[in-house]
Amino acid sequence: MMPLTLAAVGEENTIKRIGGRPDVKKHLENLGFVVGGSVRVVTAMGGNVIVSVKESRVAISREMAQKIMI
Repeated sequence: MMPLTLAAVGEENTIKRIGGRPDVKKHLENLGFVVGGSVRVVTAMGGNVIVSVKESRVAISREMAQKIMI
């Protein structure tokens, strides 16, 4: 298990765990990040990570991406 920030660009991964405070977990869940779901890093630039989750592209901060374990 590793944080989403270490994932290779373009590689499809499965979300294993989401860490952080309950409000942070709820926010990520509302964006589509759920345990067992798939996520793909589209690009990482300037401290932000753009990911493809549930057929949508979402930009999240590097700090948030550290809480998503794949």
